[in-house]
Amino acid sequence: MTTHFRLALSGAQLTLLGGLLLAAATVGTWLAWLSWNTGYRIDPETGARSGPYAVWQVAGCVLTLAVVAAAGGWWLSPWLVAPVMAVAFTVPWAVQAASIDGSGLWAVGAMLVLIGTAAGSGVVSLGTHLVHRRLTGS
Repeated sequence: MTTHFRLALSGAQLTLLGGLLLAAATVGTWLAWLSWNTGYRIDPETGARSGPYAVWQVAGCVLTLAVVAAAGGWWLSPWLVAPVMAVAFTVPWAVQAASIDGSGLWAVGAMLVLIGTAAGSGVVSLGTHLVHRRLTGS
């Protein structure tokens, strides 16, 4: 006799679980790409200050967030994906920025990160969601 264990989750429970996994993947993206580099660089020839992130870090972070948003849009509603990703990415970014910025401009940066992450993840997840609906006919 074979017995099968089946985990039965309601729609709300699946949405909650999906949202938590999406938030974890988003925070993990911030940790992997941006959390470890907080120093600014000064060009010895021009004296120009840059940083704290290199272009390749931001590009890798954005591409990873796009993949996460696409996966989220495939399985979840874009109305869930955009706010969850925006908050899950902005909070750790803002905490780190506030800890190294004495001017208070981190708050402006946090608002821009929130808006940009919400817009980007919303567009990507909506596009993926529409493709998924077209392919599955649902």
